[in-house]
Amino acid sequence: MQFQGKSITFIGLNYAPEDTAIGLYSTQMVEALTKAGAQVHVITAMPYYPQWEIQPPYHKADHYLKEEHEHVTVYRYKQYVPRSPTFVKRVLHLLSFSWGSWHNLRKIHEVDLVISIIPFTSSAYLGNQHARKHKVPHWIHIQDFEFDAALQSGVSRSSKKQIFNQLFKIEARILKKATTVSTISHLMIKKLKSKTKTPTFYLPNWIDLEEIKTDASARHPYLQSDKFKLLYSGNVGDKQDWEFFSAFAKAIPPQDMELIIVGAGSKMAWLKNNVQQENVHYHDPVPYADLSNLLSSADAHFLFQKKDVIDTVMPSKLLGMMASGKPSLVLGNKDSEVRTVIEESKGGFYMSDYDVEKATDLLKQWKSNHSLSIEMGNQAKAYVFYHFSRKQILDQWIGKLKALIG
Repeated sequence: MQFQGKSITFIGLNYAPEDTAIGLYSTQMVEALTKAGAQVHVITAMPYYPQWEIQPPYHKADHYLKEEHEHVTVYRYKQYVPRSPTFVKRVLHLLSFSWGSWHNLRKIHEVDLVISIIPFTSSAYLGNQHARKHKVPHWIHIQDFEFDAALQSGVSRSSKKQIFNQLFKIEARILKKATTVSTISHLMIKKLKSKTKTPTFYLPNWIDLEEIKTDASARHPYLQSDKFKLLYSGNVGDKQDWEFFSAFAKAIPPQDMELIIVGAGSKMAWLKNNVQQENVHYHDPVPYADLSNLLSSADAHFLFQKKDVIDTVMPSKLLGMMASGKPSLVLGNKDSEVRTVIEESKGGFYMSDYDVEKATDLLKQWKSNHSLSIEMGNQAKAYVFYHFSRKQILDQWIGKLKALIG
C-alpha cells in the first residue's frame, strides 16, 4: 500500500454523513487515502448542509466530538449555523468552525501530510500552521473560490468590496505557503495561477460508475407523474438564477410539464414564496443511495446559473445530471467551463442569452421528440463516464500525493 504507516490530517467543513456536494467528495477522498493504507485524522464540523441546520443526532452532541472508524478518526466541532445565512452570519459561521478546528488540530501529534479543503479558506490557513508545526507538505484543494463567488453571486454588496480586497491578499498569502494547490476545472486553474505561483494540479470532481446505474433504476416517488418532468436536484443557493427560474416556470403551461425542485439551501424559502403554481413541486434532499433513481426518473434536467458566476466553481451536480442519461438545459455565462462540457458532450443545450421563450421552446422540442432526448442523454452519459471516472481521477491524485511524501 502506498501510504502504509503514514498519518494524514484532512481538514474540511463538510464530511460524512453529508452525502451531497463537497461533503460527498471529501468523504470519498478520505476513502481513497485509507484504501491506499493511510491513517487519516479528519477535522470537520457537525453535519448541517444543505439544510443549514445541524442534523440529528449531532444537534444534541457536545461542542467537541470524537468518532473512531477503521483507519479514520473524526474530530468535530459544533459550529454556529445561521438559519438565514447573510454576509455577516456567514463570517461568524466561518470563525466558529475555525476556532473549534484550531483546538481539534492540537489533539493530533503524528502527521506526514496535511490536506485542506476550500471552502473555507480558513481551513487552508489552519492547514498551513499544522503542516509548518510538523514540518510536512500541505496540499490545498479548492472546490469553490469562496471570496470570488460571494462577490459574483451578490452575497456581498459594493460597500464591502474594500473588505474583500483585503481578503484576497490574505488568500494569496495562504496559497503561497502551500506545497501544492489543486482545483476542479481548467478555468479555475487559470484563476488559481493568477493568485499564486505555488504548483497547481487539475483535480476535477468525479462520478462513481458503480452508483449511477440508469439501466437498473426504479421510478422515484418524487417523479411518478406521466407528464414530462424537468428536475433540479442540489443546493438551492445564491449561485443559481432563481429569478430567471421564476419567469421560466410561469411561462410553462401547467398541462405541459412538471418542474421538480429537490434540495435545500439559503434560497429555498424565497423560492417557495415566489414560485407557487400547480406544476412546480418542492421536495427535501434524498439520500445518496436514492440519487441514481431520482436523476434517472426525470425526463430532463436544468441548471440556471447567474451570469456573473464564471470561473469560481464547477457545479458537481452537473456530473450526476449527465450520468443519468437524460439531457440538460443549462443557463450561464458564455465563458463558463460548463458550456464547454455541455457542448463537447452534445448532451444538452447551453444558453447564455437568458431568453425565457427560447428555453421553453427547447423543452417543448425535447418533450415532443423522444428519440432526440434519448440520443442527447446517451451522449451526456458517455462523456462524463469517459472523462470523470472516480477511480481514474482519485488514482492519479493518490499517485501525486505519494510523490510528495515519499
